[in-house]
Amino acid sequence: MKSGDLNSRNALRSFRATSERLGTGLNNATDFFSPDYTTARARFRAAAQAGGAALHALALDARGPGGEALTIDIAWLGDAPARRILLHTSGLHGVEAFAGSAVQLALLDRPPRMDADCALVLAHVLNPYGMAWLRRANENNVDLNRNFLGDGEAWSGAPDLYRRVNHVLNPPTPPASDFFHLQALWLMLRHGFHPLKQAIAQGQHEFPRGLFFGGRELQQGPRRYLEWLRQNLADARYAFALDVHTGLGRRGEDTLLTEAGPGATPIARLGAALNRRLIDVTREDSVAYAIRGGMGAMLPRILPGVAVDFILQELGTYPPLAVFHALREENRWHHYGTGGLDHPAKRQLREALCPAAPQWRAQVVARGIELARAAADWTFRTREQ
Repeated sequence: MKSGDLNSRNALRSFRATSERLGTGLNNATDFFSPDYTTARARFRAAAQAGGAALHALALDARGPGGEALTIDIAWLGDAPARRILLHTSGLHGVEAFAGSAVQLALLDRPPRMDADCALVLAHVLNPYGMAWLRRANENNVDLNRNFLGDGEAWSGAPDLYRRVNHVLNPPTPPASDFFHLQALWLMLRHGFHPLKQAIAQGQHEFPRGLFFGGRELQQGPRRYLEWLRQNLADARYAFALDVHTGLGRRGEDTLLTEAGPGATPIARLGAALNRRLIDVTREDSVAYAIRGGMGAMLPRILPGVAVDFILQELGTYPPLAVFHALREENRWHHYGTGGLDHPAKRQLREALCPAAPQWRAQVVARGIELARAAADWTFRTREQ
């Protein structure tokens, strides 16, 4: 038996074992992955309605490739209002939404048990434009997880190292072979991998066609989502926010990132409750990188009367350089080509952030539902004890 076949079977066996242990009733993880945004939205809304959830749709001005409307869809299960809320979000980075959407469909298939005064809130695809067009950024090329700046923060500037390597990161040409990997190797040797990663990924507000652009103002999608949170979560006493992403970390495994804000549970206690290792991105020895304008830091600011814990779940796909190259080529195609979906750069980016391999899909859905259920146990029961 080939090692790839063995790995695939082991992953599927692990998925089914997790499914049986958690009582999800799932047989095939790939069934929860949708081929496109329109299908994912329809499936999410149908599953939410079938489960008795209250549905909300936040309409955006942007349109999909076929002129279709784009919405942020939110399903509310449980009491309303509720004092304890598990807020599960997907698709802040557009094309990364396929995995998060699959996890949310699995949760709707068998929601966690809730006590009185509790609610499970699923926010489906916070960047529908990015999912529909297979982009990480939104319609204005804004990286939405760099767009949540606080009052008084300047919508300007870029790390000095980003400026110095911008010509390599964002060449003003359509996708083409330009010895990128050799250029990247030289930059890493010259500047160091971690300083380079931090400078590139933390966010910038100077190059509007560049990667990790944080924007010049709060974008429409984030603005409407924050307005909805203020209106619907203001009476809560505690909220656990779990945001699903893909790309960072070892393939098929998850990395849990957190940034403790005012009123948050101490990281050691929360990690012990979830039986998982949490990584504080503000520590200098963190394997991740700190970002400016992240959604996690914004939530306590807009919900001042609510104790908020936030975890960003990263599901690993391919090595960092492969993921970055895919982001770079799609960005070139968007700005200097036609931007249409039928191009290798689009397919490459989708594969980089949502691998087609069944074993990967089995692993990440299992990881997603397991963490969500652990978060539900903590939010709805353990934390109040």
